Amino acid sequence: MRAVHFSQPEYARRFQCIGSSCEEDCCSGWQVTVDKPSYDRFKAIDDDELRPIFEQHLQPLTEQQKQQHPSVFAIIQMLPSGACPFLSTERLCSIQLKRGPESLCKTCATFPRMPRVIDEKHETALSLSCPEAARIVLLEEDLQISSPDSTPLLWDDQAPPAPEVRNYFWHIREFTIQLLRNRSYLLWQRLFLLGTFARRLDAIGHGQLERGFPSFLLDFENAIASGRLHASMETIPPNLPLQLDLLITMINLRLGAPLVSRRLLETIEDFGKGIGHLPGVTTAMLAARYDAAWQQYAKPFFEQHPHFLENYLINQVYRNLFPFGEELFRPGAIQEPAKHFARLAIHYSLIKGVLIGVAGCYQKNFSLEIAVKTVQSLYRNFEHHAKFLDDIQMLLAERGLDNAYGLTMLLRN
Repeated sequence: MRAVHFSQPEYARRFQCIGSSCEEDCCSGWQVTVDKPSYDRFKAIDDDELRPIFEQHLQPLTEQQKQQHPSVFAIIQMLPSGACPFLSTERLCSIQLKRGPESLCKTCATFPRMPRVIDEKHETALSLSCPEAARIVLLEEDLQISSPDSTPLLWDDQAPPAPEVRNYFWHIREFTIQLLRNRSYLLWQRLFLLGTFARRLDAIGHGQLERGFPSFLLDFENAIASGRLHASMETIPPNLPLQLDLLITMINLRLGAPLVSRRLLETIEDFGKGIGHLPGVTTAMLAARYDAAWQQYAKPFFEQHPHFLENYLINQVYRNLFPFGEELFRPGAIQEPAKHFARLAIHYSLIKGVLIGVAGCYQKNFSLEIAVKTVQSLYRNFEHHAKFLDDIQMLLAERGLDNAYGLTMLLRN
């Protein structure tokens, strides 16, 4: 028996939309999905200004598309500029202005909140695509996480060695949050340990580990608490040329796709300046500039603000239901904790790497405000493009880096 805290991201309750004051509105640059009740409500609106826009831009999915996305009935087709056709000249939603917030579709009414119900418990994380949400998450020195109750959960130490690891979701979450906040280890080391943990979960789920989850978790926690893992991790040398090559490849993949925002282009320009990315510059020269930006500007910044990237990772744990993803809600779904860790590591390494370059650009003027803009612009343009993750994981596989070594090279500076 073990008492487990059902932690929830309390900080999400603080979010309030700042409307036209926002640096980058949420009504441009992506596809807005519409559920069936909202679609019916839209079609019934009798308004001379709104009706023609609904008729032209509200597009139902095909039957095949509806089967693939059961919760989606239609999409709002964006203008050629990428903006929503309902966006007013004051950068506000004309549907809400004329009909009230209750008329919005579910997507628009909740974003950037990510509400879910897990085991009858309601929780909400935030999408950092929204500048205000990014500030709430990244700037809080002690990120507010509530534990509404602590409940003893039974587990059978004599259970077969291949139980359904989803049954231990709350134990896994509690361990993950505690590990990410354990500053006795460097952040890349915490992620290294989390990756090891995720791969062991895979092995337990496939019956490849000759022990059950309870005894494994206890031994893993004891090993972390003892501190004896520090020495072995410190022997892993960084490979900055490889890290930088993968980072630039990730950036170029996204820049070659449609709907790239102005803020992202500004961020990537700053990153390039920070590492001296000019025609004819060798990889070795870039890696030296990248390392200098880390040592002189980024590393001191993160040492002064250790909560910044920790908070990003903690919000990702909630936002993406780590380490199960949406498979958490699908009975019989194949659970792939190692795959979900790889996705977490890829996004983190992208954000950390670009922050290093941007810090090199601004040097002593690098600030929390610039760091928040960097994360938000990357998050908005990468997090919502699933193909990006698929392409990067395929690239890692082709290079033989879809393993503990490859992911560590992305994390280690």
